[in-house]
Amino acid sequence: MTRILFSWFLVMGLSLMAWGGQARGEDSPPFETKALQAILIDARGGHVLYEKDADTPIPPASMSKLMTMIMVFEALKAGSLKIDQEIVISEDAWRRGGASSGGSTMYAVLNSRVKLSDLIQGVIVQSANDASIAIAEAMAGSEAAFAQKMTARARKLGLAKAEFRNATGLPDPGHRISVRELSILARYIILNFPDYYKYYSEPSFTWNNIAQDNRNPLLKDYPGADGMKTGYTKEAGYGLVGSAVRNNRRLIMVIAGLKSPADRKQEAQKLLDWGFSQFREIDVYAKGDRIGQATVWGGSQHSVDLVTANDVKIALSPNEQETAEAKLSYTGPLMAPVKAGQKVGSIRFLVGGEVVAEEPVVAAADVPASSSMWSKALDSVLIMVFGR
Repeated sequence: MTRILFSWFLVMGLSLMAWGGQARGEDSPPFETKALQAILIDARGGHVLYEKDADTPIPPASMSKLMTMIMVFEALKAGSLKIDQEIVISEDAWRRGGASSGGSTMYAVLNSRVKLSDLIQGVIVQSANDASIAIAEAMAGSEAAFAQKMTARARKLGLAKAEFRNATGLPDPGHRISVRELSILARYIILNFPDYYKYYSEPSFTWNNIAQDNRNPLLKDYPGADGMKTGYTKEAGYGLVGSAVRNNRRLIMVIAGLKSPADRKQEAQKLLDWGFSQFREIDVYAKGDRIGQATVWGGSQHSVDLVTANDVKIALSPNEQETAEAKLSYTGPLMAPVKAGQKVGSIRFLVGGEVVAEEPVVAAADVPASSSMWSKALDSVLIMVFGR
């Protein structure tokens, strides 16, 4: 027997008041930051919550290593790289990216062979230039060729302004990207490479008997922070791509052009605090609330109530509260016997067409199989005629 996915929008444009909460007052005062460029986005749908000069191409310093890692993660996913393969530290990688360069380094030894997994941690945790150059050479033959591939891949990801001249973010007049584009790269990593994203929250990494802390100041004491990348050069100033999660809501921020590490930390925390304050957790349904009804084929009764399996709470901004939609879906008709508490579908909450939350829906009661052949025959006719 063919089973059909039934879907209904339960309520269109559900408002905060309709969900039993209290409406917020006027929008909060405009946010201000010392950062020359900044952006804050909601990771779920990429919606921009705040921006300041977000489209001007700037020198990103080591924040451009997000693109370097995208090239690596995609190659790992495609199978053209292996996580445990060894990569040689060339003289160029050692000289321009090693200890003698005076920049960020993992202190890899000249001509040594280092596993890719260790180089990845060097790049992400220690912002290692020697590791970045070695990876670029292994993947493209030279760092310059790798940078060209970075730019080409950026175009395919929709980044129209990004231009990469190296794998490290070291100063180059042509090496530029906007903070909006950096936020897009951060979101791309978070959504597509969860197994590798964990590296961004590692507090420290030791190589060549030298331990170095993660340079991201948010990881030390900001609740929910788990990434991603700092950057600094004299030309660029202090910048940060950061991400944090609260109440199942992830925000991604990028700030650039700060004058000191202290300013970078303060402005990052301030921007995230402001962003999270824009969302309020709404009590949508209590566990066991009735949200619909489903037909039961061959049962002692023809339908069963559908109820929520858990308390349902969603964090939404004021604008989202006005436009959110709830969509109930189940595959039916249900086949008797049905057990109370049996998962039969789900209710999804959408904002702008994007699913922001999904919760299971269960049968409210037992429905035993009917002993009546006539009842089963009638149900079969109804299914053929009406599809339910």
